Amino acid sequence: MTSLDDLRILAARLLGGQAETTLCGVRLRQFDDPGAPMRHLAELTFGLLLQGRKRTVAAGRAFDYGPGDSMLVSLALPVVGQVTQASPDAPYLMLGWALDPAAVAGLILEAGLDEQPDAAQALGVHAAGPELVDAFARLLALAERPADATILRPLLEKEILWRLLRSPHGALLRQIGLADSRLARVSRAIHWLRSHFAEPVRIEQLEAVSGMSAATLFRHFKAFTSMSPLQYQKQIRLLEARTRIAAGARDVARVAYEVGYESPSQFAREYARLFGHPPRADVRRPGGRSDPRGHRFDNGSALPILS
Repeated sequence: MTSLDDLRILAARLLGGQAETTLCGVRLRQFDDPGAPMRHLAELTFGLLLQGRKRTVAAGRAFDYGPGDSMLVSLALPVVGQVTQASPDAPYLMLGWALDPAAVAGLILEAGLDEQPDAAQALGVHAAGPELVDAFARLLALAERPADATILRPLLEKEILWRLLRSPHGALLRQIGLADSRLARVSRAIHWLRSHFAEPVRIEQLEAVSGMSAATLFRHFKAFTSMSPLQYQKQIRLLEARTRIAAGARDVARVAYEVGYESPSQFAREYARLFGHPPRADVRRPGGRSDPRGHRFDNGSALPILS
């Protein structure tokens, strides 16, 4: 059975000195030094930390994790992440794998695991078991055996999902696959908010897409995200605005209107409250240098990544 050290060596070899690559559906990233805290939107994903240490703050909680620890994110969730331990000799090395709710649902049905789990959270951190580490090693190894990948990759991905369902992440993962779970209903509301972030929040629309009354939706939304739907939308708007400014937008007022603000001054206040400086401070940062993580830095500040 492949050990965590063996998987780390394989991942480093496949990266070949790159900061990031995706092979057989597995995303590999490495950073050579610690960084400043960065706000971003974490997607529905599973991550396994192979080397280094990281802190993630999400839904009102802080999670510190190291080699062999794994994180499962069940919602599109605004988080603050910070690599806390990394060096050129021992870089931070993370493996990421996107989760497919349809695949989770199919396996739950096949295994008869359709009872409603009790997991009122959006994110969990647990040690990865040896069987899960071994399955990811076999999946990654297919990158060096492409002739086998067509047949073996779907089987290994199914095995990984099964290992996750049988792990401490299982209750949270099952909520992803159950259409009527509280998390799935909140996810539908979040999808609407992300798709219509520049529009006013319509409570009736959120009730319709989630299948919950406003009071029930607000209660579960707050439990999973530590925010109300309106607060969530505000963070999505501001992250999108900063991404546009980072991409070269120079007219702050126009960006404010594009992301749904009616008042540029209110936009500037809320932007400064979230990021620690006004939007024009980012506009004044043309270009900038890239660090080994692929993020942009100017005057020591990190720009957000929506991924």
